[in-house]
Amino acid sequence: MLEIRIHGRGGQGNVVAAYLLASAAIDGGRYAQAFPAFGAERRGAPVAAFVRIDEQPIRRRCQVREPSFLIVQDPALLEVPGTLAGLQAHGTILVDGAEAKIDDSGDNEIITMPATRLAMEHIGRPVPNTALLAAFITLTELMPLSALLDALAERFKGPVLENNQKLVEAAAATVEAGRWREVANGVSA
Repeated sequence: MLEIRIHGRGGQGNVVAAYLLASAAIDGGRYAQAFPAFGAERRGAPVAAFVRIDEQPIRRRCQVREPSFLIVQDPALLEVPGTLAGLQAHGTILVDGAEAKIDDSGDNEIITMPATRLAMEHIGRPVPNTALLAAFITLTELMPLSALLDALAERFKGPVLENNQKLVEAAAATVEAGRWREVANGVSA
């Protein structure tokens, strides 16, 4: 079972990201679950959301404590205690940042991509969730990118959907397809 923890701040679409990823996994033929955890429920407060993806039904209902993947929507959260807690050895981290870069100097590879900038260009709002999901799916190849597009179509219509579809294409182009395929398949890097 793959476990993913998504960190962001209230208002960044953190919970929506978890639900979209789970929906895309289901559309891609897998089982999935998604759920949030809230602390101080206010805009700007740290929020975590959890996603599990598996080939068989998922019975576990607790928070994700030892994820294989972290998706971090606000790079400042990397400095907050608990954000990196429990990340598995050779687990990977996808972070929103000003420019695309890869840091593979430690046990955990970190890829930074300009999700907020891309969101501003394509949807006109500083909400990095869709861009980060497109990059994550491209990196892991857990499911086809079309599954994310289908999940977006279930949630949005009209210009909002069209702009998000363009954002998915642009974000997917910023990362190397399949780079995290081995981690997603449970093989240590």
